[in-house]
Amino acid sequence: MKPTASFLSVASVISLLPTAKALAGSSWTVTNVPSTGLTDVTFPLTIVKADHISGYYFAQQFGFVNSVDVGYTGLQPRPDQNRKPVLHGVFSSFVAGSTATDSNCAAGADGGPAVSCSVEWNAVYGRTYDLEVKRNGSLLWVGTAIDTVTGARIHLGSYTLPAGAGGIQSSQSGYPWNGGEPPNHCARLPYQETLFGHPHTTHLRSVGTQSLAYEYGDCVGQIAFKTEKLFVGGVENNCGFKGQTGL
Repeated sequence: MKPTASFLSVASVISLLPTAKALAGSSWTVTNVPSTGLTDVTFPLTIVKADHISGYYFAQQFGFVNSVDVGYTGLQPRPDQNRKPVLHGVFSSFVAGSTATDSNCAAGADGGPAVSCSVEWNAVYGRTYDLEVKRNGSLLWVGTAIDTVTGARIHLGSYTLPAGAGGIQSSQSGYPWNGGEPPNHCARLPYQETLFGHPHTTHLRSVGTQSLAYEYGDCVGQIAFKTEKLFVGGVENNCGFKGQTGL
């Protein structure tokens, strides 16, 4: 899925279940970004509560200098394996002409051109994972999920952007995406609670800010949506209904 919204760069709460699509977003900004763009940005993300089923996609989206298309990274819940929780990490590019030789990646993203990378691991719900997007050289970008408790680095994937692409921008825009759903799908939405921390970068004197989340799509006002700023930094949001599976 290519989640977009008519704001600055966005974090998105997307349901990929057949019963719902785009749900909520939250814009992020980074100050003091050079004209050539950032060489790295990290997005702290915590899935506090969510059923261990496929469906939700918690994503951060970012644009590149000299490109109208975007990349994104995020986490998706998955069914437990051998009684252990599993998360699905994603790192993708919608920039036409992107290529990859990484074994975690494949050509094509959401049915279009470019590259999508992913990996699954035994993760911990309620734990913060830092989603690092970092340039290695001039055009190669690497996605990593960092366990903030153990320090373990989970390699999500890597891809090479086409010649001329620059660093990560401080802003980009798009539109909310929705697909066809069966009747009463908003009332069937599973419950989720997530924390989107302030993004950060190694670029000197750059400060990241995550805004309050907002609803969009066709379930606005129908999914018990709540959002608030966190004292420790970032934004909490939750929506959906306990006991629902989206089916």
